Amino acid sequence: MELRFLGHAAISLREGDTTVLVDPFLSGNPRAAVSADELDATAILLSHGHGDHLGDAVAIAQRTGATVVAIVELANEIGGQGVDVRDPNLGGTIAFDWGSVKLVPAWHTGVSPSGTAHTPAGLVIELGGKTIYHLGDTCLFSDLALVGRNREIDVALVPIGGHYTMDRHDAVEAVKLVGAKTVIPVHYDTFPPIETDVQAFKADAEAASSSQVVVLAPGESWSA
Repeated sequence: MELRFLGHAAISLREGDTTVLVDPFLSGNPRAAVSADELDATAILLSHGHGDHLGDAVAIAQRTGATVVAIVELANEIGGQGVDVRDPNLGGTIAFDWGSVKLVPAWHTGVSPSGTAHTPAGLVIELGGKTIYHLGDTCLFSDLALVGRNREIDVALVPIGGHYTMDRHDAVEAVKLVGAKTVIPVHYDTFPPIETDVQAFKADAEAASSSQVVVLAPGESWSA
């Protein structure tokens, strides 16, 4: 399973013939590694519908035929644009022939650019025998510890930029709660309000936990 960081909080996961995109914000993203029309997709998973996460999801899905998974209110909006959608709520799991995705809580707000109010989520993805936990845009809260209670988290995508999400200091506490083997920081340095010291986060998180922190520049990949 190959994970590629596309910039901001966008990632692609590839295993065999399957490509799963998460929060594909590329157009208008100053740190995007690729353009939206360069990407193929089997499925697109959305943590929530803010513009910097919904991004190019609809356009990519319309072009590729990818299924979009989003929380029910946001899925209803996207489905009205001729896109195949799955519409779970928090706690719901959607199974595919390549694996699955489960929506779990994330403390944030959510209104799409079109005005659809919805609840943001974290995404627990099973692909290629690995468990990937994308925390979404969240602050620090104690129930992050529950996600890995009955499963081993192979890699967690953790926001560290502050201002709109937890900052790098709270993210260290989140790393301790989640207990992932590998942590990849996201949602930082894209815009001035979320600039932070990623190497300081890496040092602090590795000193405080058993997790290994892997810092990826946009376009770089990590394999498990």
